[in-house]
Amino acid sequence: MELEEEMSPSDVVLLMSSVPERIGDLVYGLDDARLRYRHGPAFPTLGGLIGHLLDSGTKVDGLIRHAHLDGVATADVRAAIDPSHEGELDRPLQEAIEDFARVRRRTVDLLHGWGKSEWDRKLRDPRAGDISLLDVCRMVARHEIAHIAQIRNLTVLLPDPQDLGPARPIVE
Repeated sequence: MELEEEMSPSDVVLLMSSVPERIGDLVYGLDDARLRYRHGPAFPTLGGLIGHLLDSGTKVDGLIRHAHLDGVATADVRAAIDPSHEGELDRPLQEAIEDFARVRRRTVDLLHGWGKSEWDRKLRDPRAGDISLLDVCRMVARHEIAHIAQIRNLTVLLPDPQDLGPARPIVE
């Protein structure tokens, strides 16, 4: 399926549910030096990109759950989908992915139960106007899939481990 075509609710749920596993598959076994490696000044580090994606996914999941469970009618959707994230991953990679996977599972379980009226329900976004929850989820899926492609591209281009300098001791 091309992401430019209209995604059905089941397409959106499938894509959103696969994100934690895709991230885990792509970065399994990467050490701290590889997560900190920067391909160039205009590129994020792999750890920074992963941190952004996990932060964004958690914020979006919270927005979706609050809209559905608490009846929130107004939200800054773009700020949740693409929060500024200049820092690095601030905790162990595997722990961060597992936490995100737990949050995402709860959201996906919720989405599975939605009918047409919930998918069509509108949120008022201060920048975009009225937007349906289905369109919010479509934006989320596109954003996350684009970042997964970015992660894939950056991991493929990582230099050999010996080129990254000596490993730093793990401080716990």
